[in-house]
This record gives sequence, C-alpha cells and structure tokens, in this order.
Amino acid sequence: MLSQAILDEAASLLALCRGRKLMLATAESCTGGLVAAALTAIAGSSDVFERGFVTYSNAAKETLLGVPAALIASDGAVSERVAREMAAGAIRNSAADLAVSVTGVAGPGGGSPEKPVGLVWIGAARRAGEVRAERHFFSGDRTAVRAASVAAALALLARMAGS
Repeated sequence: MLSQAILDEAASLLALCRGRKLMLATAESCTGGLVAAALTAIAGSSDVFERGFVTYSNAAKETLLGVPAALIASDGAVSERVAREMAAGAIRNSAADLAVSVTGVAGPGGGSPEKPVGLVWIGAARRAGEVRAERHFFSGDRTAVRAASVAAALALLARMAGS
C-alpha cells in the first residue's frame, strides 16, 4: 500500500515542514490512518508529525473532531463541508500548524449515484485559519482508491506548507 513514491512524497513533506517549523496532524476516515502511517514510516518524523485521528465512524468525527452531527446528517460524511470540518477539528484538537483530512467512498460497496465509489474529499487547514477542500474521483479497487487518496493528501499538505 505504501509505495516508494508515497514514502518519497512523505519524506519531502516532512523536510519542507521541518524547514518551516510546521507541525502536522491528520484526520482520516476512508484511509484508516494510512496518511499518518506514510508520515511515520520516515525516521525522525516525530519532530514534525504531532498526531493522527482515525475517525472512521460518524460518531468519531463528532466526538474527536467536533464535526457537527447536523452537518453529517445534512451533507453526509463524504462531503466538502465535512472534509473542511474534519481538518479544522484536527487543528483545534492538536498542537499542529497544518492538518489534512480524508473522507470518501473507497468501495467496493457503499457508493450511490450521488456519491459513487472513488469519490474522495480531502480537506486541509492551517492554524492561521485557512481551510481548503478538494474533490477527487479515483478509479480502481479499494486499495487503489486509498493509495491515491494518501498521495493526494500528502500533495495538498505540501502545497499548504509551501504557501
């Protein structure tokens, strides 16, 4: 699952954040902690990686990250606003400067016409208040969707760290 390309991206991100004195946090649903695993697979990551939240259930999103239950009920867990709230919640509940969130439908089941398998929202938040979200659609099986989600999450964090 953690390809050399993903590990290289994680190492580059850690070096960038180390140079800018930025701490990172993750809030993950469909990736189940794989973004955190990619970051912590790199020796010395503890000076940059602050913490990770695996919030697979809606209840975990609510209790650990403070995502409003009403928002999940209205928009669904796989949505732009929930991805934004997850990232913002990771910032609120950590000492991190940057946080990324991932919520999606990895498959093979669980999709719908409105939210098909492969739909993934990736959010990112900065302590200073900037919050972004990106909609992605990844093809392939569950493993491919999750791997692509990890790569996209690391890339978004790198863009946020570099700006």
